[in-house]
Amino acid sequence: MSTDVRPLGRVLVTGAAGFVGGWLLPALWKAGASAVTALATETEPGNASSTADGAPDTRWMLGDLRDDAYVAHVAREAAADTVVHLAAVSHVPTAAADPAAAWDINVTATARLLHVVRQQRDAQGRDPVVLLVGSAEQYGRHPSHGERLHEDDVQAPRTVYAATKAAQEVLALQQWRAEALKVVVARSFNHSGAGQAPRFLLPALVQRAVQLRDAAPGTPMAVGNRTPIRDFLHVSDVVAAYISLCQRGTPGEAYNVASGTGWSVQQVLDRVLARAGSHATPVEDPALVRPVDVPVLVGNPNKLQRATDWRPLRTLDDIIDDLIHAEAH
Repeated sequence: MSTDVRPLGRVLVTGAAGFVGGWLLPALWKAGASAVTALATETEPGNASSTADGAPDTRWMLGDLRDDAYVAHVAREAAADTVVHLAAVSHVPTAAADPAAAWDINVTATARLLHVVRQQRDAQGRDPVVLLVGSAEQYGRHPSHGERLHEDDVQAPRTVYAATKAAQEVLALQQWRAEALKVVVARSFNHSGAGQAPRFLLPALVQRAVQLRDAAPGTPMAVGNRTPIRDFLHVSDVVAAYISLCQRGTPGEAYNVASGTGWSVQQVLDRVLARAGSHATPVEDPALVRPVDVPVLVGNPNKLQRATDWRPLRTLDDIIDDLIHAEAH
C-alpha cells in the first residue's frame, strides 16, 4: 500500500444526483474535501435532496455534459483538485434501447470533460486526479470459467453499455499517456443499497418480495435468469473505494472494485425471500431474461487492496436488509 495520501482538496463530481452520487457527496466531506461541486442534469430525478443533511455545503450546477460551454464553465468554476466522473447511462437495457445516446453520453461527453479538465490544468496550474468509473461488464464472457477476474484479463464487451465503458477507459488512458492527465480507472462490479432504482437486480427482487410478504405461500413471483453469478458490494463500500483511489490510486492504472465473492442470482433470491419473510414461489419471466447475460462476473480486488487501505465492511445481507428497510418506508 502506498504511504502517500493525496488530499482531496476541491472535488468535482459528475452525475452527482444519481444513486452513487447520493452516497458519495457526504462521504467526500467526511474524508476532508475542502469544497464539492456537484453536477446534474436539470431533469435528472436523482436523490440530491437525500444528501442535503450530509453534504449541506455542496455546490450544485445543473446542465448537460454534452454542452461544450457548460463543461468549460464548470471546469473553470470548480477549479478541481479531484474529479469523480460518475455521469453515464448506467442501465444495460436503457443503453441497448438507444445506443447513439449511450455512446454520446458515456464516451463523447467523457472525451469533452477530459479535454476541458486538461485545458484548465494547463491554464490554472492545478493538476487534478480524475477517477473514471467503469464497469465489470467490460470483461464480457471470459475463458477463465468462473475464476476471479484480474485487471489484465482480456476485455470482450457483449453489450452496448459495456462497449461504451471500455471505450471510455481507452480514451482516458490515452489522455494519461499522451497528456499526463492523472486518470485513475475503477472497474466496478455489482453494487447496491438504499436509493437504487428497482430496474436493477437487487432492489427489483427486494421490491417484489416485500410486496408479496403477506401473500399466500406459493404465490408466483416473476424473476429473470437465476444462473448468472455476480460479485456484490454495498454502495457505501464502493464509495469508500472510490475515495481511496482518488487518494492513493496510481494514475494510468485500472482497479477492480469488487468483493471477490460470487453469488448466483438464485442464491441472492433465496436470501432476499428469507430476509423479507416472503413465501412466494419464483417463476421465470422471459421478459426479464437478458439474451446476452454474462454467466460469471467476479472480480479479484487484490490490486485495489494493495494500493489502498480499502476493505469491504458490509455484507450481502446488509445490502438486502437496507433495501428491505427502504422499501418498507
